[in-house]
Amino acid sequence: MNLHLNTLFVTAERALLHKEHETVVVKIDGEVKAQLPMLHLASVVCFGRATVTPDLMAALAEAGVHVAFLSPTGRFLARVEGLPGGNVLLRRQQYRAADDPTRTLAIARSMVVGKLSNARQFLLHARRDAPPDARDTLAAAADRLALFLRSAPTAETLDALRGTEGAAAREYFGAFNALIKRNPETFQFAGRSRRPPLDPLNALLSFGYVLLMQDCAAAATGVGLDPAVGYLHEERPGRLALALDLMEELRAPIVDRLVFALVNRGQMSATDFVHEPAGGCRLTDDARKRFLVAYQESKRAELRHPFLEQDTTYTQVPHLQALLLARTLRGDLPVYPPFAIR
Repeated sequence: MNLHLNTLFVTAERALLHKEHETVVVKIDGEVKAQLPMLHLASVVCFGRATVTPDLMAALAEAGVHVAFLSPTGRFLARVEGLPGGNVLLRRQQYRAADDPTRTLAIARSMVVGKLSNARQFLLHARRDAPPDARDTLAAAADRLALFLRSAPTAETLDALRGTEGAAAREYFGAFNALIKRNPETFQFAGRSRRPPLDPLNALLSFGYVLLMQDCAAAATGVGLDPAVGYLHEERPGRLALALDLMEELRAPIVDRLVFALVNRGQMSATDFVHEPAGGCRLTDDARKRFLVAYQESKRAELRHPFLEQDTTYTQVPHLQALLLARTLRGDLPVYPPFAIR
């Protein structure tokens, strides 16, 4: 269990949550693990097989505390709350901000800054253990990302910001071959391709990004935001624009880091991919299962949240960022603080 931003995250299997006086008691196998006053809670997020007693659920609903249930993999299942109150007010603020070019640009700038900062840190970290002939390539790409990182906060329009983000992404992906230490013939990278991915590395990235987008959509929904109304990505029918926004900061530290770890440790090989007659490339069923296991295990890694300065895990980071965005939209924070690793 962890408490961040007045949200109780319950990640333990077989957890039982019940009401005792005006507190929430969390038990695992009959042993009390936490006891918190309901007065101090804004929400409860349960991952996996947690049980919440009817008495507690009723008390939380009456107190205006919502309970979100997610699968062990972070997929949104349900949200329980009382009469709509703060949720509708939050969504109204979300929609108003999306209709305000100034507020939209401010939020999108922060998201792009977080994305570019994390991409640069990923390259710099990889450079330390890279072969000598790859270090210059990674350092040069990191230097070019630093230039984009300085220009993103001064972008005067959303189109200009998107242009900066796109150019930076090309520089970032252009360095990917320098990150490959094993089986370069299998994982040669000619650039980002999607719908469908055309090679094994793109297949791994695309699958990882789909999983991450589901996590971000669950996080947005769990705090009461509309995952379809975003700021950096354009809104389209059927597109979860806000989930795509939230995942931008997390691509490098969660998905890219995992993909290259699997490749460089030899845990993925040519036999893990199927090349379709039409030209696409996909993971085999067995490889997909192994990737899912590795993805969930990697998200359990502990870290210090750079803004909150609290210990957390990558599983909880999308939810924390969604909460920070909600606080920004409500006016509790002057600027959305992106997730930027140090």
